[in-house]
Amino acid sequence: MRQLLLAAPILLLSVTAQASDGTHSHGTHTHTSKYAGQETNAIKSLSPGDIAELKRGGGWGLAKAAELNGVPGPLHLLEMRDDIPLDGAQVAAITKIYDHMKSQAIEKGATLIAREQALEAHFKNRTITDAILRTALQAIADARRDLRYVHLAAHLKTPDILSEDQIKTYNALRGYGATDPCATIPKGHDAEMWRKHNGCD
Repeated sequence: MRQLLLAAPILLLSVTAQASDGTHSHGTHTHTSKYAGQETNAIKSLSPGDIAELKRGGGWGLAKAAELNGVPGPLHLLEMRDDIPLDGAQVAAITKIYDHMKSQAIEKGATLIAREQALEAHFKNRTITDAILRTALQAIADARRDLRYVHLAAHLKTPDILSEDQIKTYNALRGYGATDPCATIPKGHDAEMWRKHNGCD
């Protein structure tokens, strides 16, 4: 009994100390959500940056499975056409892939935005039900899948247009892998210009 009485003040001091240093679970400032501020977003599940990216047909990180496994994307190939380098026929073929991808991505992106907006409206208007939720989530998943397919399918078409050396150069320029671009200068490149472009000197 004496031990319990001695322990009680220690426990009380511990709780008081936690409250004073702000670690107590009921301290109001510890409950601030990491989403605070996002409640003003037009669509809560998409940031303004996400919406802008989708509207312009941007990649939105959906092609990482290809990009990070050495399968080049058409946009970046065109941006690096002089450094890879690409000939006229390759540029024309890749431009065709990119233009088709972009138009499809803008269309599919608009669908995804609209479906997220529909879900948002149901929550906002308190009309959401379990059945509506399931249907809305499936529609969103389908739209996201279709959009991801557009981007990955475009990557899938580029290797047939490129040589192995060009693919290796693309990956080196994109900073992938452990290869030091300063140690390996691709065939056909001026050594001095390559080193300058990659900041080797």
